[in-house]
Amino acid sequence: MTPRATRTQDALLEAADWRLLGLLLERPRPGWSDEVGALAGETHDPGLREAAAGVAPASEGEYLALLGPGGLASPREAAYVGMQDPAWVLAEITRFYDAFAFTPHAENPPDHVAVEVAFVAYLHLKEAFALEAGDAEAVETTRAARTRFVAEHLARIARPMADRLAPALGTALARVALQLAARVPRPPAGAALAPADDDVPVTCGTCGPAERS
Repeated sequence: MTPRATRTQDALLEAADWRLLGLLLERPRPGWSDEVGALAGETHDPGLREAAAGVAPASEGEYLALLGPGGLASPREAAYVGMQDPAWVLAEITRFYDAFAFTPHAENPPDHVAVEVAFVAYLHLKEAFALEAGDAEAVETTRAARTRFVAEHLARIARPMADRLAPALGTALARVALQLAARVPRPPAGAALAPADDDVPVTCGTCGPAERS
């Protein structure tokens, strides 16, 4: 296998792992467990496989008790931004999505943790397309956007959500939250979102087709 093919394969594996994480953080719906099972068969991460096996039988009621209205934790970034304007946060998230032609699933708002995780998976997939095309600029653009999005958005929800679910650590969903937190750096203490630079992110025109989360 050539070095480029190896990097492409690694990007595809990361995309599958992040997509599985995103699915595990969605509300159970018809056909959902089948999707989870299919992706779980593709991951090389034993922790994710174990998490998927535990979450797949979960009911909607169990999910809502933890991440629904009045549950132990909010699945939305807006709940973790303190004194910052939630509308601005949503606008900034949408700017990322629009730059890469990412259309979230209609059920969840843009700042829902499952949607943000799905976007990270999507960017890994975009990177794989760019690697396969030999487009070094698109690869760097996608990586830079992903790093920034994780640091400025997903990091704001991953660890706090896992901490709030700690009383339910015996549940599969709480263990999924820990899996996510382990993949995301902690934000600096007191860190605040800053308006994005005009050049990051930019549209990645050769990174592959648009997809839904």
